[in-house]
Amino acid sequence: MQIKLSFRHIEPSDPLKLYVEDKFSKIKKYLEEPIEAHVVLRVEKFRHIAEVSIDASGLRLNSAEETDDMYSSIDLLVDSIETQAARKLKEKVRRRRSGGGSKESAGMAESANQATEGQEEPRVIRAEQVYAKPMHLDEAVMELNLSTGEFMVFTNRSTNRVNVLYKRKDGNLGLIETVG
Repeated sequence: MQIKLSFRHIEPSDPLKLYVEDKFSKIKKYLEEPIEAHVVLRVEKFRHIAEVSIDASGLRLNSAEETDDMYSSIDLLVDSIETQAARKLKEKVRRRRSGGGSKESAGMAESANQATEGQEEPRVIRAEQVYAKPMHLDEAVMELNLSTGEFMVFTNRSTNRVNVLYKRKDGNLGLIETVG
């Protein structure tokens, strides 16, 4: 985690720097590397304000807290960011679970379950029946490319098994073949 620390209307001090680095190390478990955090500590009259902007591999978190003590402002700030990061991780895991399970999402699910223990599991909200039209793989590829959908369920004429053809994020297509 890379932390950029700025002081405004306050003298920079090593104890404050160490305190910020120590507190923000707790947030690493919720975010994917590379993590860049820009922390601004400032004083306006009697108000001690701590602000942060975090960029972590496509995710942006922002927060600001204000008290009459800089250390308590930092504590509140870290709690606020930690809550945001845990919520984002939970949403990401929920999206991955609904899209299908993989080894990577299973590891993320375990860490999210630990982070959000006692929360309700996702449930099926909508079920849909799809006709698996018999066709060759080439036909399915053409039909998927012409459609606006993300996937296509069909019966492969070569194997007489149900297959799912889907668009991958990298622009290629993926194929799921049923067995048994």
